[in-house]
Parts: sequence; C-alpha cells; structure tokens
Amino acid sequence: MQSAPKTTASTPLKRLALHSTTTCSAQATSYGKCILATYTDVRKDSCKQEFEKFGQCLRQAVRLLQVS
Repeated sequence: MQSAPKTTASTPLKRLALHSTTTCSAQATSYGKCILATYTDVRKDSCKQEFEKFGQCLRQAVRLLQVS
C-alpha cells in the first residue's frame, strides 16, 4: 500500500499553526472573548484593539519561523 505523497507546502503552514497557537494563545483568547461578548451587537472595530494585538503576534510568529 502506498502512502500519500507528503507536500512541502503544508509543512510551513502546519508549523505556523502550531507556533501561533502556543505563542499567541493569550492574544487569541482575548480576541475570542471580545468577539463572544459582542457577537449579538456587532459594530465595526468593536474588537479592533484585540484583533491588532493578535495580528501583531501572528506576524511576529511568522518572522520567527522564517528565521529558524
């Protein structure tokens, strides 16, 4: 039985997903809590600050992955 070919394109994405969930968990939790608290009364930029912190953390995680 042959195994499916391993694609190298998914490897960096998997590494990013693993790294970002461990590194950015506090920011992701904060953003998620904000979304949960405001989902019935959604307004533009209601969770902007939390989203920006989460995005900044993810960008930093990508930079760290590119270096290593």
